[in-house]
Amino acid sequence: MKKILVRAMIMVLTLAVFTGCSSNNAGSNSKGSSGEKPATNAPGEEKAAEPVKFSISMRTLNVAYVEKNPDINKDKYVLELEKMTNSDLDIRLIPHNEYQDKMIQMFATNDIPDVVQGSGGISGPELAGAVENGVFLPLNDLLKEYGPDLLKFIPESAWERMTDAKTGNIYGIPEVLTNPSRRATWIRTDLLEKTGKEIPTTVEETLDVLRAFKELGVEQPFAGRQNFKYADMFFGAYDVLGYLNQFKVFPDGQVKPSFFDVENMKKAIGVYKTMHDEGLISKEFATIESTDFKSIVTSGKAGMWSMNANELPIWGAQLIQNVPDAKVALIPSPVGPDGKGGYAHYNPVTRSFYINAKAKDKAADIIKFFNWMVSEKAELFFSFGIEGEDYQVTNGEPVFEVPTDTAGTDKMRYLNYWLWMVQDTTYNKRVSELSDSGKQLVDAFDHMLAKEGRRGLEFDPRLDALIQYPDLNPKSDEMPPLILEHVLKMVYGREPIDGYEKLLEEYLSKGGKEIIEQATSRYNSGESAFE
Repeated sequence: MKKILVRAMIMVLTLAVFTGCSSNNAGSNSKGSSGEKPATNAPGEEKAAEPVKFSISMRTLNVAYVEKNPDINKDKYVLELEKMTNSDLDIRLIPHNEYQDKMIQMFATNDIPDVVQGSGGISGPELAGAVENGVFLPLNDLLKEYGPDLLKFIPESAWERMTDAKTGNIYGIPEVLTNPSRRATWIRTDLLEKTGKEIPTTVEETLDVLRAFKELGVEQPFAGRQNFKYADMFFGAYDVLGYLNQFKVFPDGQVKPSFFDVENMKKAIGVYKTMHDEGLISKEFATIESTDFKSIVTSGKAGMWSMNANELPIWGAQLIQNVPDAKVALIPSPVGPDGKGGYAHYNPVTRSFYINAKAKDKAADIIKFFNWMVSEKAELFFSFGIEGEDYQVTNGEPVFEVPTDTAGTDKMRYLNYWLWMVQDTTYNKRVSELSDSGKQLVDAFDHMLAKEGRRGLEFDPRLDALIQYPDLNPKSDEMPPLILEHVLKMVYGREPIDGYEKLLEEYLSKGGKEIIEQATSRYNSGESAFE
């Protein structure tokens, strides 16, 4: 009933907007979004006499341009954004790898900016209960009056994640991902050609290719990463990813984390142990962090890896800059016993933006700022940069040359991905259609990734028992600490894989039984359970 209430609230808002703005023209749906892209940016053009000044916290997201920038608030693209939106931003960066701790510290010290960037829904752990504690403004009326294009552009499934099911209040503006199958399997096809092998399709074929890469002298046949992040291809093949959105209904009728599939979990752990024992993955993979992972890939040391598909034009260009003969492609992920594979589907909300209740006096202008983000002017700016400097307009059409050097591709990632706060972040069609790698990216999303990946059950707000037992609390793409610790020991040969059942007994004895009871009850009652 609560979910129905939420949908009804959103429907009412949307219908009101359609009625009030029936003269607006719908723009092109440039990225395959289910939402409409407005042709005009009327609300954003209603400039106030003075720029609206507001502070905003933003995670750096490992974006090199941001992390290397001496003062992001003086960056020319931020200044241009301010000029185009009549705003005066005070961007407060939060380091990517310290995000959750820094966010909790921010709320604990009450040093909260006017706008706070979150990671997903309103109950995310990084928000530390801020929505429940009244830190943020409800946005329903503000969106209706000042954010009509946002209401049209953003799909209902994303607004649901921003809505308090008890009150129907919307608390955040989401950046959306309309294709939830975002991660992909990458391979160096120039190396594959040297092995004489075909593109692998199964787990065993993939291991054979990795062994052939090793024989060629490839330093890291498969590039692994800390805690299996972006290295979980084989857990996906066996459908035992075990993340926050990977609960499943088991044959006994109970809803459990997917790692309770003992047979397939043991097989997946066994694959990683084989890779470790045979040197198909770095012995140090469990400590390799994101920056080093990218360096390994783009320096040409890896034969196969997992990464978000939308990075193909940028990572591909940087790889070729370092290894001119390299060729890279996105391929179907290896399938497991059920004939399926791929990675955990993403939440439809990738980032979200909340307005501090203390910033009520400037909230209308802040909503206009975000409403401008889905205009055609915004799409041009965030895709190509500054007109006359980064691109030209000839015969009414933008003319842009896709950069291939590291500095240029880093800048594009900053503009296309980080600074564009509200968009359909599946891929940037304007840039992608200008290069071969971009066209490959679009084809992969539309025809390959759309058919793979693992979708499970997710509870949002998350289960109380998960909060109560942090050692059993998974992240969006990491298994619970208790399970992860022992799985890594099994891969490294420090514990027997046959002891996995005992690990599950330990999980149940430390609070897992309550997690399963709550998950089953929430699923059966339909209370905030998303599939």
